[in-house]
Amino acid sequence: MNPTACIIVIGNEVLSGRTQDANTVYLARRLGELGIPLREVRIIPDVADTIVATVNELRARYDHVFTTGGIGPTHDDITSECIASAFGVPWEKQPEVWARMEAHYAPGTFNSARQRMATMPRGAVLIDNGHIAPGFSIGNVHVMAGVPSIMRLMFEALAPTLHGGQPVVSRSVHATGIREGDIAAGLTDIQARHADLDLGSYPYFRDGSSGVAIVAKGTDALDAERAIDEVTALFRSLGGDPKPGEPA
Repeated sequence: MNPTACIIVIGNEVLSGRTQDANTVYLARRLGELGIPLREVRIIPDVADTIVATVNELRARYDHVFTTGGIGPTHDDITSECIASAFGVPWEKQPEVWARMEAHYAPGTFNSARQRMATMPRGAVLIDNGHIAPGFSIGNVHVMAGVPSIMRLMFEALAPTLHGGQPVVSRSVHATGIREGDIAAGLTDIQARHADLDLGSYPYFRDGSSGVAIVAKGTDALDAERAIDEVTALFRSLGGDPKPGEPA
């Protein structure tokens, strides 16, 4: 079986609606390409007890846990020290990162706030990213920045080290003039015949017309294509004009 993954999005700014979570879409797609299907996403506040409990719960349930957010220099960036607490190890100066950052900043400006970014759980493995402050992995938990551009650099540095499985493939078809209620029974039968696939139904509205897109996802491309062929036939039987792919 393919290894599984979850994402923990950490940050009051996401929960308040001030900041949109752009990282989950990217990670879900890339993890699927690596054969590590995403099974859960949690969005939690910058609260130490919540972070520790969530990390410990999910690292026991999934093969990989990816966290985003909370590793900067400000008072509410507490993810790193919470990860140390979750693993029961000291949160201490990371010599390599400390030396790197101390050399990078002008004398006297490597202050206590910046030093927080060079303080990590004992045993952390660095995730370098082209920026001065790296992310890190410990056990099956991978700790990354919340800023999307930096998070992506961190993930791409980490990706070659992740052991995945069969890549998750996607096939889709859509038809205008068809509603979900029209296809529900037939789609249930198709799903039953293709139990290893995830068949998703997505209604849409375009230029005053409604329709439905069906997406088949799984690790067997041939099975996904067969399921979409059956959905195409279902659309046609209801008078629809199915088109491959999803609506533009």
